[in-house]
Amino acid sequence: MDGYFASRPHHQLREHVRRFAENEVRPRIPVMEAARSVHHELSRLIARQGWLGATIDREHGGMGVGHLGKTIIIEELSRVSGAMGAMVQASQLGAAKIVHFGNDDQKKTWLPAIAAGECLPTIAVTEPESGGHVLGMSASAVRDGDDYLLNGRKVFVGNSHVGDLHGVVVRTGPGSRGLTAFLVESDRPGFRVGEQKPTMGLHGFSFGELLFDNCRVPVSSRLGDEGDGLAVAYSSSVLYGRANLTAVALGIHRAILEETTRFCEERIRYGKPLHELPSVKLKLGQIQSRLMTSRLAAYHAVHLLDEGLPCDAELMNAKLVNVESTLDSARNAMEIHAAAGLFTDRPIERFLRDAHHIFAPAGTSDVQLLRLAEVALGTSKGQWSERLADAVRMAPAH
Repeated sequence: MDGYFASRPHHQLREHVRRFAENEVRPRIPVMEAARSVHHELSRLIARQGWLGATIDREHGGMGVGHLGKTIIIEELSRVSGAMGAMVQASQLGAAKIVHFGNDDQKKTWLPAIAAGECLPTIAVTEPESGGHVLGMSASAVRDGDDYLLNGRKVFVGNSHVGDLHGVVVRTGPGSRGLTAFLVESDRPGFRVGEQKPTMGLHGFSFGELLFDNCRVPVSSRLGDEGDGLAVAYSSSVLYGRANLTAVALGIHRAILEETTRFCEERIRYGKPLHELPSVKLKLGQIQSRLMTSRLAAYHAVHLLDEGLPCDAELMNAKLVNVESTLDSARNAMEIHAAAGLFTDRPIERFLRDAHHIFAPAGTSDVQLLRLAEVALGTSKGQWSERLADAVRMAPAH
């Protein structure tokens, strides 16, 4: 299904990640589901595989496998555990801001550590009162000599409780040019992580609250110039967030199909396997069709991103199609399983819970549809993918 986009190294990468997920991640799922809290040990073990460095170049110790390679890694982990797929996608968001906005010193300091799994980065943009309205944020940074003092709260921060380096976008002035990004180590005085709250799904992953109380950060920790924060936030969400969450949904979708077909082969009704019932077979066909379409949308979008071509609309559509299709297929799977799907000895109810977590981040389905309508009407305001490609082309060679 992915032959048009994937090369032999991509297939080898898939097999490698799949073996790891089956051997190391799957046995830990019962513990994560029971605890309903972040799994520090497994998060660190996955990080040490080097997968957080998928889009980090080899010069800085990364894999350099691009967005398609990144998608395959997240997809295969999510096929076994949406929580661990989410952990990797959130860390890669954190790495992206340094790849595209960090100076030479920041790249040399942090990228090799991230690629080696010694540092788990995050991106912190959303606030309790402003939600997805980035320009509505109120957390602030005030210049104080060679430092900045950060104050405020950030919520829904992926890897909040395992993160070592937080990329924080705060307000340094009015308007769209009044946002600035900073790198904040987790052990800085004035910084703390809020208590982890139990969630519906993605057990083993944390997305919590970061609090800043006169947290002193040196100017050298600023990402880019004052006023670059909006670009950091939007590029992370539009380019990496949508692609990464698409990959999580894709992995969960694959798991839904595999588990449901297995159930239909094992369960006997009227003397025949369950899939012999026409109503069940139609639902299986729908799931298969949705999965095929979803993978094409996902792989096509990241292929364009790897090629440096404009693809904002394709990324929006990929997230929309994958999230909505995965939710639809999860519901079909629950209908096929009937009462058997309601018990936790089968993973279908976990897939349904986990899939709902992918709906809101990087824009809900309504947000994607509104932006796609702007594309149709010719009123969209430029493409972040094109700006990123230009920035990469203009970056000095080392």
